[in-house]
Amino acid sequence: MKSGETHLIDHLEELRQRIIKTLLTFILFLITGFLFVQDVYDWLIRDLDAKLAVLGPGDILWVYMMISGVLAIAATIPVAAFQTWRFVAPALSEHERRVALFYIPGLLIFFILGVLFGYFVLFPLVLQFLINLSAGHFQTVFTAERYFRFMINLTLPFGFLFEMPLIVMFLTSLGILNPTRLAKMRKISYFALIVISVVITPPDFISDVLVIVPLLVLYELSISLSAFIYRKKIAGETGAEARG
Repeated sequence: MKSGETHLIDHLEELRQRIIKTLLTFILFLITGFLFVQDVYDWLIRDLDAKLAVLGPGDILWVYMMISGVLAIAATIPVAAFQTWRFVAPALSEHERRVALFYIPGLLIFFILGVLFGYFVLFPLVLQFLINLSAGHFQTVFTAERYFRFMINLTLPFGFLFEMPLIVMFLTSLGILNPTRLAKMRKISYFALIVISVVITPPDFISDVLVIVPLLVLYELSISLSAFIYRKKIAGETGAEARG
């Protein structure tokens, strides 16, 4: 067997091991989350005036699994990022390894901030709007499965979308992106974000606007942060050349 093929097999084996470690971590956190899921459920429905309905015993398990899954995803993000870093680290320079490792804790922080924004800001606004829309015309009955599916569809995507500024900062620090390129991509990026917002929100104009606006603000924030990192990067390189 050629050395190149052996090297590829070694890489694939390492990738398999790191994927397995990440999946095992997710399963561990999923089980842990399931042990406390009833307390989390009680907290999430604390402001509801009535109990949620279920159409069958399977709905109860599905709701608990959805909640536990979101908790497990949040807890697994830094582990998955660290395993990814370990896999690609040999191909990075010492500076790139330090930079990548520095951003790993931020992935969890920004994910949690995104979920909190979706839950405390967006979800109540959209839910109240839809309830007011049906007031006096329909008898509103929420099933647990549809209520939590609606909640997760509005909150979980923001956990990932809030990673955008951090990813942009990271790619800028590596020289892959820069604020000029991001500014030139503004129209295409705006269109993509609008499409995303329409896909993840209920089919009404108010919900779309409530999602589109923060996404566009996030993109503009990403450009500003990219400019900040880019200036620091240029200043560092200039200083290094001057010392040399």
